[in-house]
Amino acid sequence: ALAEPRRRAILSLIAAEELPAGRIAERFDVTRSAVSQHLQILKDAGLISERRQGTRRYYRASEAALVELRAFLEGLWHQSFEMARDALEERPPSGRDAASAG
Repeated sequence: ALAEPRRRAILSLIAAEELPAGRIAERFDVTRSAVSQHLQILKDAGLISERRQGTRRYYRASEAALVELRAFLEGLWHQSFEMARDALEERPPSGRDAASAG
């Protein structure tokens, strides 16, 4: 759901405040229908919630989902640093480094 840049932008937009679909759509250079599809994908992924009031639909990012997403991404970040460290520690020294070490 977050691979598409517009969906990330929508999520950022409604991370701090609830907005009606029309106000969200105004911020993008695509049709309201396209924004609606993006909202549905984010909703299906559990990243946002929808509240209906009369004929209007209001959207807000799910705080719990964002906390979970942040923890997941931080774990990936940490894991990638560990993998890089391990790869560097396993790499044999280059010819120049080996010569200067001896």
